[in-house]
Amino acid sequence: MLVFEFKAYGKVSQFQAVSEAIRTAQFVRNSCIRLWMDNKGTGKNDLQKYCAVLAKQFSFASELNSMARQASAERAWSSINRFYVSAACRDSDINCKKGFPKFQKNCRSVEYKTSGWKLSDDRKSITFTDKKRVGRLRLKGTRDLHCYQINQIKRVRLVKRADGVYVQFCIDIERREDITPTGNTVGLDVGLKEYYTDSNGEVIKNPTFLRKGEKVLKRAQRRVSKKIKGSINRKKARQILSKRHLKISRQRKDHAVKLARCVVQSNDLIAYEDLRIKNMVKNHCLAKSINDASWYQFRVWIEYFGKVFKRVTIAVNPQYTSQNCSSCSEVVKKTLSTRTHTCKCGCMLDRDENAAINILHRGLSTVGHTGATALNVENAWRDETSIQLGASLVE
Repeated sequence: MLVFEFKAYGKVSQFQAVSEAIRTAQFVRNSCIRLWMDNKGTGKNDLQKYCAVLAKQFSFASELNSMARQASAERAWSSINRFYVSAACRDSDINCKKGFPKFQKNCRSVEYKTSGWKLSDDRKSITFTDKKRVGRLRLKGTRDLHCYQINQIKRVRLVKRADGVYVQFCIDIERREDITPTGNTVGLDVGLKEYYTDSNGEVIKNPTFLRKGEKVLKRAQRRVSKKIKGSINRKKARQILSKRHLKISRQRKDHAVKLARCVVQSNDLIAYEDLRIKNMVKNHCLAKSINDASWYQFRVWIEYFGKVFKRVTIAVNPQYTSQNCSSCSEVVKKTLSTRTHTCKCGCMLDRDENAAINILHRGLSTVGHTGATALNVENAWRDETSIQLGASLVE
């Protein structure tokens, strides 16, 4: 599945209609969650049928395309299904609420299926035909939709961001590119000072986009705090602050995409640590730096390009990768401040390079694998879209 994104241009009234469609989609999703909470045994088909009930009860819900309402119900069922299959909730007590579906407070997108929209012949504009009166929006982007048939477009999303409205096309096609094998293997050890250090000793510096833009962010945040709540000036100041955050998130994504593509194209096997980022950011002293490094985004793109270029990507257990000697496997205990690995066997390496070599050794062996390879990343495009949606900050 490919996701192509275009900037949408139209009138102010059209963008207001887009906001209304998004609020309606949020209402349908939250109503489906409430139905599931109040009625035991509610299934996916029940949620789909409930969309028609909502359309009869509320006029604003009937204005939204029927398949768009069904897509919102699918979003609700997706959150419910994640709760059911969650290992934490399955293995714990029945009263466990971890992963329990929540009501959405700030939805930023509405999704149409195969109806409710019509693409122009020149593929430069799209018209939404439901009663929300979004109408015709002009599209601007670098992708060429002429290469694909209309029936290959399975989903169309309207996404609201700080700098405007975007249209995403989900195209049902598998992306595959054949490149010549290199015969190289590499292990990657990510860090805060260096973005990553590989098993060959190559070091990529951390760009620290958030740290560099922090001065501008603080200035924009002060302007927001000085404005009167509910005023138009405060709304404008929040919009400026959102654009600053959006720029930083796009810088992170661009850096991760280019770096991941380069790494995957240059190696036949890539081994990396299976880090638990959510647990690591609980350390409030390092949380900002860890989030700024965006390790998970880099991993997602490594796995995605591994699937595209038919490379092997392996996540290994990160335990003791920095402590074990890459030469003799002896455990050499050291603190975080110790940046040089020195072993009694005579091995002396940079701490991160030693860890990267251990990661590669685990990737090449059958011990330490966590099962995350390029062959089981069938939903990588969903991660890509989540990043795009989650990174945007809309008022």
